[in-house]
Amino acid sequence: MEKIRIQKILSDAGFCSRRKAEELIAAGRVKINGRACRLGDKADPSKELISVDGKNIAYQRKKQFRYIMLNKPRGYVTTMKDEFERRCVTELIEDVGTRVYPIGRLDKNSEGLLLFTNDGAFANDVMHPSKHVAKTYRVTIRPDIDDETLVKLSEGVVIDGRRTMPCTVLVLDKQPGRVVLQMTITEGRNRQIRKMCEAVGLEVARLKRTAVGPIRLGMLRPGEWRDLKPDELRAIRNACAKSDTLKE
Repeated sequence: MEKIRIQKILSDAGFCSRRKAEELIAAGRVKINGRACRLGDKADPSKELISVDGKNIAYQRKKQFRYIMLNKPRGYVTTMKDEFERRCVTELIEDVGTRVYPIGRLDKNSEGLLLFTNDGAFANDVMHPSKHVAKTYRVTIRPDIDDETLVKLSEGVVIDGRRTMPCTVLVLDKQPGRVVLQMTITEGRNRQIRKMCEAVGLEVARLKRTAVGPIRLGMLRPGEWRDLKPDELRAIRNACAKSDTLKE
């Protein structure tokens, strides 16, 4: 293991913050192999003994979490491995460098934003029904839609024996025999958008997820992935935390 600054060792071990560690080091209370260390000193915690006020510190390197967005193309299934040898989304993220898992699903014929992570707590927060994290889709339907049907979709329809929660439905484009909708739901039921449209007699010609909470697909091209930016990660964490606040 490479040598690491003493304050990081204490922080990663959960002993104290880095700032507090610097104060302890400056006060001469931190030792390496029994010798008082100074600010800027490094050590290999796998070989050297770090102590504070005579108490030995057990070091554990923090796991490096990854948070990734993929623009899933049509024709790929959202599984780690498929028994029918269909193309899997994992083939598109083989160069990530660490093992990550999809957060939720998009069916084979759907496309768009799919999040991946190796942070189980984060994945649970985004997926858990109680969090009501919004998911936005661009939905191309046939043949046409009237105001009454729009109201039915927005107020909720019965699928699989249970009514869906109210959602937002906007008409983005309307042409003969073809309408493009934007639908935002706060549930994560299996194939929910398709089933909702089928329940009111509409055929879904194309389905693309464009946002999960505050995270938007943007200009990411089909089949490409990138790490979430720090502000995106903060925004979706805040969205999950806000749902907890609203329930209190």
